[in-house]
Formats: sequence, structure tokens, C-alpha cells
Amino acid sequence: MGKSNENIITIIDLGSSKTVALSVEMTEAGLRYRGYGVAASGGTKRGVIVDLELAKKSVEEAVGRAEKSSGLALASAVVGVSGPHIRSVNSHGVISLGSRPREITSADVQEAGERAREIALPEGREILHLMTQEFLLDGQDGIQHPVGMIGRQLDIRVHVITAASAAVQNVVTALNLAGMSVEDKVYEGLACCDAVLRRDERELGAAVIDIGAATSDIAVVQDEVVIHSSVVPLGGINFTRDVAYGLKTSLVDAESLKRQFGCSMVTRIAEQNEIEVPSVGERPSRMMRQRDLGEILEPRARELMELLRDDLRHAGVLETLGGGIILTGGGSRLLSLTESCEDILRRPARVGLPMGIAQLPVELQEPEYATAIGLVFYTQRARVLKSKEETGFGARLRGLFTSRSTN
Repeated sequence: MGKSNENIITIIDLGSSKTVALSVEMTEAGLRYRGYGVAASGGTKRGVIVDLELAKKSVEEAVGRAEKSSGLALASAVVGVSGPHIRSVNSHGVISLGSRPREITSADVQEAGERAREIALPEGREILHLMTQEFLLDGQDGIQHPVGMIGRQLDIRVHVITAASAAVQNVVTALNLAGMSVEDKVYEGLACCDAVLRRDERELGAAVIDIGAATSDIAVVQDEVVIHSSVVPLGGINFTRDVAYGLKTSLVDAESLKRQFGCSMVTRIAEQNEIEVPSVGERPSRMMRQRDLGEILEPRARELMELLRDDLRHAGVLETLGGGIILTGGGSRLLSLTESCEDILRRPARVGLPMGIAQLPVELQEPEYATAIGLVFYTQRARVLKSKEETGFGARLRGLFTSRSTN
């Protein structure tokens, strides 16, 4: 097996249904796929780890397959974090530069950022990300790079994403037990933005909704900056369980029926269509109307969209989504779900496919791998910024305060 090197990016997406390990190489020509591994997730519930031993085994299996696929020895990774414990808030910091105007330095920017970090956190919570939105100099907003400018007061506006410390530490511990060190921890909804958002959507304002197995991650970007992050505790497994209960079939068969014949709008299903529904145990299969399946899925789809609408409205960002809503993750593949979204949220919607990486296998170019691909892009961007800072090619830019937490 070959040796790992500093140009390799390895990420781990420890989801509720599957664990993904993906390795990509940073080259002068761009990112190049090296290998991946997927394993069924164990020990996770609603996006958080509930059994470390099972979670460790899932990571070991996924990493082992990624090592075999890539020919690399993988020892460290960037890991995604999600779950209902994720919270966000917009904060600001301000410093006085003196009675007379003077030139802004990188130390001033650093100090303003530290002031913005001084938010009251409940016990047991930690800052996962602190991202610069904009600077204000003597009340003038919209400033992105204040170093070198002249003024008397510097304000910074930031978006802060927090998480439950115990939930984050359990993710780190699971990787450590599997023999992997953790380079960084990234909110998965934030990573998805890097994978699926187009430039015009970033500018106009768009919400990325990553519909996973147990939760749906939300990240809203406007004018190239994150303005809202949240998690809704409802995902694809809720749809599957509804089908299993309603059609009296197993969870495995319910998932298959949902994927093959499911639709979130009953009126989009022809009345004469029938599907074969396997029974539980040794009883024979039954023929049922496809609309019966749709009548189970439609209410759950509406519930999810109403939860998303209420979350965005409560945050005051629903009216800002000129670029619409991008649904991604495995749950986004349900037929007509974008129509359900547009009907309830009154915004244009599309399914977000992850952007390409050289030599990436076709099976990874699907919505359910948007988080994994996004984690790669996020890590690449973070490494480039860090390299510029360390080699003196510029002062700290808008990503200065992103992911400052330690492992």
C-alpha cells in the first residue's frame, strides 16, 4: 500500500444510514479522485452517535475500503458534524481605533474577530465555525478587506455555528478508536454549499437543504456569506417508516418501494398504476395502487416542507431567497419533492448534484454524496487560505475565523 502525503484530502461523512470515506488528491491541475469506501452506519441515531463501538466499526470498514480503493494509508481525516444539536447565531464585534483615524492592521481585524467570539454559550456547547460576513468602518458597511484602509472604528459581523460539545467529541472519539486522527470538524450543511451552489445563487440568496436519513441540514447563503444554519430532525427514514407501517411491509422493502415508485404528489401518479408490495414473513406479495404509496408519502413531504418553511421564516431569511432552494442528499431524490417545496415555500427549487472532481466515479455524482464532495471542496479552500497566510501572500481574508475549534 502506498504512503499518504500532504496533498491528500481525506474526509469522513458519518451519517445515520451510511458512512463514507473519500480520498482526493490536490494537484496543480485541480482535485483528482483517489478512492472511496462506503459502509452501513451503526451506532448513530438522528445524526448523533449513541454507540461508540458500532460507530467505530462503521468508520473502520469505510476507511478500509477507501484504503484498498486508493492504495493509500489513511491516518487522518476531516469529519462532518450534524444533528439536531446544531445552532447558529449572527454576532458582531467592534473596536475603537483611537480619536484620530489610522490605518487598519491585520491585528485589528483579529481583535475585532475575538470580540465577536465573546458570545454567551450555554454549558456544554462549543463554537464549530465563526465566519466573517462583512466589516464596517466608521459605519460604512459592505467592506470585505479592511486592512490598509483608514478609520476610527472597526466593526465585524460574523455567523457563528455552535454544537453540543459531547456530540462533537463522540464523533472525534469514534474516529480515534478507528485509528484516525481528526484534522477538522465541519458542519455538513455548510459543506454541502460548496458542493451544489452556483455563483448566481450565492449572490442572490439561496437555501441548501441536505435531506439525510434522519435529519435535514439547512444553510442559507446570500452575497457569498452564510447568514443562517439549522437542522430539522426529520429525514428520509421517516418517509420509509411511514411506508412500512402503511403498506405493512419490511423497512428494506419500504425503502425500495419509496425509491422506485414513490412520489410526493398523488396527483402526479396515474390512477391505473399498480405496484407489487412484498408482505412481511412468508405471506405472498400483494398488488396495490401506486397512489396508495403516494398518499402515505405526500403528508410527510408536506410536513418536512412546512418545518423548513417555519425555520427559514423564523430566522427572517425566507424572503431573501432570490436564488431559490436547492434540495440535496438522498432524500431529495423522491419524485416531485421539488414541486412540493415550491408549493409550500413559494420559492423556485431544484435538486443539487455535487460538482465534479476529476476521475470521480459515476456513483458518487449523486445527491446522497453531496456532503462528502462538499467536505472535500471545503477542506481544499481552507488549506489554500492557510497556505497563503503562512507564506505571507496576504492578510487574513473572510475565511479567517472559519473552523477555529481544535480537535
